[in-house]
Amino acid sequence: MSNSKVVYEGWMVRYGRRKIGRSYIHMRYFVLETRLLAYYKKKPQDKVPIKTLLIDGNCRVEDRGLKTHHGHMVYVLSVYNKKEQYNRITMAAFNIQEALIWKEKIESVIDQYQDSQASYGNKYLSFEYKSGMDNGRTASSSDRESQFSAAEDEYGSQRSLSRRTTIGKGPPDSVFDWTKEIDSDLANQNSNNQAFSRKYWRLLQCQNGLRIFEELVEVDFLPKSCSRAMKAVGVVEATCEEIFELVMSMDATRFEWDCSFQYGSLVEEVDGHTAIIYHSLQLDWFPMLVWPRDLCYVRYWRRNDDGSYVVLFRSREHENCGPQPGFVRAHIESGGFNISPMKPHNGRPRTQVQHLMQIDLKGWGAGYISSFQQHCLLQMLNCVAGLREYFSQTDNRTAAPRIPVMVNMTSVSNSSKRNHKLNSSSVHRSPSLDQIHGENKNGVLMDEYSDEDEDQVVDQETLSSSIEIEDKRTADDEEPHDQIDLSIFSGNLRRDHHDKARDCWTLSDGSNFRVRSKQFCYDKSKVPAGKHLMELVAVDWFKDTKRMDHVARRRGCAAQVASDKGLFSIVFNLQVPGSTHYSMVFYFVTKKLVPGSLLQRFVDGDDEFRNSRLKLIPSVPKGSWIVRQSVGSTPCLLGKAVDCNYIRGPKYLEIDVDIGSSTVANGVLGLVIGVITTLVVDMAFLVQANAADELPERLIGAVRVSHIELSSAIVPVLDSETT
Repeated sequence: MSNSKVVYEGWMVRYGRRKIGRSYIHMRYFVLETRLLAYYKKKPQDKVPIKTLLIDGNCRVEDRGLKTHHGHMVYVLSVYNKKEQYNRITMAAFNIQEALIWKEKIESVIDQYQDSQASYGNKYLSFEYKSGMDNGRTASSSDRESQFSAAEDEYGSQRSLSRRTTIGKGPPDSVFDWTKEIDSDLANQNSNNQAFSRKYWRLLQCQNGLRIFEELVEVDFLPKSCSRAMKAVGVVEATCEEIFELVMSMDATRFEWDCSFQYGSLVEEVDGHTAIIYHSLQLDWFPMLVWPRDLCYVRYWRRNDDGSYVVLFRSREHENCGPQPGFVRAHIESGGFNISPMKPHNGRPRTQVQHLMQIDLKGWGAGYISSFQQHCLLQMLNCVAGLREYFSQTDNRTAAPRIPVMVNMTSVSNSSKRNHKLNSSSVHRSPSLDQIHGENKNGVLMDEYSDEDEDQVVDQETLSSSIEIEDKRTADDEEPHDQIDLSIFSGNLRRDHHDKARDCWTLSDGSNFRVRSKQFCYDKSKVPAGKHLMELVAVDWFKDTKRMDHVARRRGCAAQVASDKGLFSIVFNLQVPGSTHYSMVFYFVTKKLVPGSLLQRFVDGDDEFRNSRLKLIPSVPKGSWIVRQSVGSTPCLLGKAVDCNYIRGPKYLEIDVDIGSSTVANGVLGLVIGVITTLVVDMAFLVQANAADELPERLIGAVRVSHIELSSAIVPVLDSETT
């Protein structure tokens, strides 16, 4: 072993896939040092490791979710360098907690390296554009694994675009994340997103120790037979992991807490976080007159950094799960569980469980008898009380040492093939998962990449006027005051400030976004962002059969016009992959960069500094409640969430944001594409301020896009790659 300090070590599972396609797992001893991750066959005693990976600021730890190997479920992590994606280490654990400890330790080493390099962010004054992505593919000379093993795993041997195809089987439909707005509201007390406010919810009733809420907002794009969203909120004396295990199970244990459950099986395991589930319901509303209901839905799950679990549902058709004889196929518009830890009471763990469901039970009962829909929905929500009683009636309980959740699913699905085979002939044959995923790869970033301070609960009054005045005075020092002639710029997406305008963009008020204040280092306070540092002058909406990189080279674009006028531009190119690739391009322009400012250091810094600072704040001011939950308003460090390619031209910096590059984010990339024409989305871009002399934070700019039509995108004519 080297003389470097050992940060963490222990036995873990090496997970991978051989060239013939079969997976394998081996127990290996992993050692994490301050700059190195290595693993050995046995505990190291001055022995040569099987493989090593140098840890620096370009490294990323990806959560690959749950994988199955001969009935063993493992929680998989992949550690790799973004500049050398062939050189990666895939590790796994039988216990979620152990995997998460390793993830936290490795990320802390990466962050420490980035912090040590942050002071050199303005070391490089300029960068010339290089064709293509940095992708030095150097295999590790210390890799001594079996010659029959493929690369680190099924994703490791492919570039990021191919890797998206590998995991691109899900989720194939718009699975809305209704939990994000709740989390961000509790953390930030943001008035724009009050999940429990009178604006969106009202308390319908209290039943079995639960609070039952009904959504107040009505939408016009759902069938009248579809119920309003309802949710049950209760407290269960158990850990999040124990509750998550039960919620994910589809075996006989579910009969002990879910009175609406009849049968469940696995239709298709898409990836470690996504599966297609068949689920039949046991409803007690006049069963002699009403046919039973069943469901086929996408189930997606994740674990948040605060220890909470999110499980999301949405119905979809599947070629291997057609209509079943004797059942009416119901439709889940959205649903799922939000399982959040609370402070323990009298030494016992406590967890808040929220169960939301918006469902159309179909059939004559749903259309003609209103009490039928509500009665059945309340019966389904009552499972939260079942969870509470299930755990309260057990004194001696220990958490399972291994992950059992998908084992139960697999065993049920195997038996179902023999005893309960699904009818594969659908009335309407659905598109394949690959086709659906190709069209639906759009959406939002995961909050696990969020700025770490956003999880803190802010419960304080508005800052004093003296602090706000000081923040404003500091901010004014950084921005040029000369006006820019906007008439010389144009983009193919039109600008329209009217509230009911469609397929357009306009400026978003900076006060809609809360950023770090001048006093953030002392009290974690945040204030409305205020005026932007740069002017948004044009927006382009492109499509093509391939990904569109370096769009600022296009002759006549706003960046080129600004350069001809001696202005400086920052171009954000949001790339959405799929069978048709889309790019939404925002052009922000300023007279000049203020020397020594945080923005100037970001523009002229290196990629590691940029990745550690570039931040996005999203919001959905208009859209159904369930879509607002999907997007939320939690800031996200883009460089940690997805691959960002920085192209430094003479008078511009283009940032190509590859939204589909993150394995974890792929689980929710298709959330909103199906209803994009109904949405109004706000986005704010900024450089994160970490030090006191960088505060307060300022927005580079903010934009609002309204009711975008996919058909309005055009194919751009890109010039040869010259700057």
